[in-house]
Amino acid sequence: MTSITNEQALEAAIEKALTGHCREEWDPTEENDSIAQDRSEPLYRTGNGFYIGYPEDFDKKYAIDTVRFWSFLENSQPDELNKLRRYSDWKLRILERLDRTLRTYGLLRVLRKGIDVDDAHFTLFYQLPLASSGDTVKANFGKNQFSETRQLRYSQAQPGQEIDMVLFVNGLPLATLELKNAWTGQTARAHGQRQYKTDRDITQPLLQFGRCLVHFAADTDEVYMTTRLNGKDTFFLPFNKGNNYGKGNPPNPQGGHRTAYLWQEILTRQSLANIIQHFVWFSGKEKDKLETRILYFPRYHQLDVVRRLMADVEERGAGHTYLIQHSAGSGKHSMTDPCLDSSSAVSDLTG
Repeated sequence: MTSITNEQALEAAIEKALTGHCREEWDPTEENDSIAQDRSEPLYRTGNGFYIGYPEDFDKKYAIDTVRFWSFLENSQPDELNKLRRYSDWKLRILERLDRTLRTYGLLRVLRKGIDVDDAHFTLFYQLPLASSGDTVKANFGKNQFSETRQLRYSQAQPGQEIDMVLFVNGLPLATLELKNAWTGQTARAHGQRQYKTDRDITQPLLQFGRCLVHFAADTDEVYMTTRLNGKDTFFLPFNKGNNYGKGNPPNPQGGHRTAYLWQEILTRQSLANIIQHFVWFSGKEKDKLETRILYFPRYHQLDVVRRLMADVEERGAGHTYLIQHSAGSGKHSMTDPCLDSSSAVSDLTG
């Protein structure tokens, strides 16, 4: 692959890590180039198991990747779909119910509980199995279709607006990413955050509160996140490891980008599923208006320490005592702190 020193290079690195391929390697003139030919199975289960998504497959009104959404339902729940095929507008019925549920309760409810359409029930995300889970649970998780799409045009009002990358599961958006590269003199903190605050149309479905779990501004050195885009008042929190008891990230021991942990550790299928199931949550009650609630997404340190503790408990059993050292600003505050609009200290560690 040709060496590129702009944000396209960072996009390509993430795409290749997630899918096993990147567009810079495509050769559409070659008849045997499977990357250029096929957008489905041959590209799956390579890299970290993501599909390569296509911007033209994105439905701006419903904020879904239509190819992945319908493919997931057809391959995982054909009998439920058959209950609705008697209607000429069966697809529209599903999309309208999905949209109403998302507007009322947000994406997390849809991922955890699915949706009901007439007498059909659709599961829209299969949970990550435990080591003790049965074969059916393990097989169902494999039916999930994780995907990433670059340069996604999301706005009905401003068709030219693009987001650098969006991650989906079964066609539903999990995360957006604005990417910068220090080689161009642009950073996530100064330029990535500014794009979200001033250049992105937050009235569009993809960027409305609760329709997507998290928004990342990342460059080769640092990562920031938010769960609520609010124009110039958007509040970002660091999603960094820390370096020498300070801010930022340490050098990558493998010699790559300092932020490679984001796509190598956090944005894998298994990690995202674990976050959906155990870490992300809404404040308040479901009957409360969505815009009045707070969506909590874990900081890096919170994820890391809980996962380390859980791994140790699985290996050594319960009953041990642990001392957890926090650095300033690492996200150790009470999960009820009203100032922490994008962090969470919760997990299933204590049951």
